[in-house]
Amino acid sequence: MTPTPHPPKVIPIVAAPADDTEVFLYAASKKIHPRSVSGLFARWRWSLVFLTQIVFYGLPWLEWGQRQAILFDLEARRFYLLGIVLYPQDFIYLTGLLVISALSLFLFTAVAGRLWCGYACPQTVYTEIFLWIERRFEGDRMARIRLDDAPWSLQKLGRRGGKHLVWLLVALWTGFTFVGYFTPIQTLALEVVNRQLGPWETFWVVFYGFATYGNAGFMREQVCKYMCPYARFQSAMFDKDTLIVTYDEARGEPRGKRLRKTDPAAIRQGACVDCELCVQVCPTGIDIRKGLQYECIGCGACADVCDTVMDKLSYPRGLIRYATQNAIKNGWSQAQILRRILRPRVLIYSAILLTLTGALFSHLMLRTPLRVDVVRDRAALSRIVPGGMLENVYRLQVMNATETTQVYRIGATGLDGLKVASDELVTVGPAESRWVPVRLQLPYGSVASGSHPVYFEIGANGDSAHVSEKSVFLVPR
Repeated sequence: MTPTPHPPKVIPIVAAPADDTEVFLYAASKKIHPRSVSGLFARWRWSLVFLTQIVFYGLPWLEWGQRQAILFDLEARRFYLLGIVLYPQDFIYLTGLLVISALSLFLFTAVAGRLWCGYACPQTVYTEIFLWIERRFEGDRMARIRLDDAPWSLQKLGRRGGKHLVWLLVALWTGFTFVGYFTPIQTLALEVVNRQLGPWETFWVVFYGFATYGNAGFMREQVCKYMCPYARFQSAMFDKDTLIVTYDEARGEPRGKRLRKTDPAAIRQGACVDCELCVQVCPTGIDIRKGLQYECIGCGACADVCDTVMDKLSYPRGLIRYATQNAIKNGWSQAQILRRILRPRVLIYSAILLTLTGALFSHLMLRTPLRVDVVRDRAALSRIVPGGMLENVYRLQVMNATETTQVYRIGATGLDGLKVASDELVTVGPAESRWVPVRLQLPYGSVASGSHPVYFEIGANGDSAHVSEKSVFLVPR
């Protein structure tokens, strides 16, 4: 007997109940006013601020001989690094430097988290400088908050106007210094004084200054949280033995307010008094007590202020400190933490970094200060000249990478009877490039038709600088 088929189930589609919840695709964040803080990590941070700015603002004014010590002359296609002259053909050194910088970032992140972000990143450095200026005009955190809420007055206008004026001056000086790495800064200064600044120089001074003014003065933590990609992929370089700013939850909880010198055990509370100073000093506005967050830049400001509170309460320091997840979980000492630093990934990063750094700087120091490019003359590939000679014409670009005038001798090898029929000596000035026409001749019929490899030998008289460049000699049928 055939069973009666059951009708297919039908699931009715019912409209969802109305929801009055409004979803905002963008919500303005509350302005963060970081509280000033002092302590060990604050001193380290300001030391890095001074060091980086002395280097940045001072290097363009440093002279080497009769020129600027550090100059990337794009117009002349010369790059001067102290006593080294580089050409666009030396771009490989920039590539190597970028690879070394990336590996250094990976290594430091694996060892101690976002040290770059918290202490040396330009965004952090200029935010610190702009915050310092802001405090001079508007006061510390509570004074700035009251000024924000106060109605506009002459006093408020004067304080805000003075602050923004100094911000703009610092930003424009920063833009001027940046352009000074690409245009000789003394020449640039004269152009500014004489109002003869070129359009491109004007654009970059204003653009870089505006970027500094906007990023450090207004956007601040927004750059770190939303624009910087490092915050997003940093977790791939972290592990449980990476040093990070950490809140000791086992010691701090349950948190609560109490009188000074109160024994936490007597009131069944942890060491945290819930003062929220760690939140107030944070430049990105996070609460470190909620655990590791991608917004944390590892500056240690919360550790400094927490240590100050612990001192006032006569509690041991280190409720918030640099530690690892394994150290917090297992109660490790500082010595145990340091022993875990030399783990496999750190050793691999270090080995690769040292190898690449050694190879790059060794090659840079030992490189030949002479570069030659060979270009065939396409207007006359091969021709027969008086005397029964077959001639090929070339153009050699000879680049002198020293800062003294050099006389180079041009020779050619690779075929029997091959000779240089043009002037064999060429004079090239300091850090100059010169195009030289060169004619190679060969007895007609001495070699078979076709393309034959030849080598140009260029070197300075009595000098170790010598370059061999390959080309071809064409013999027609």
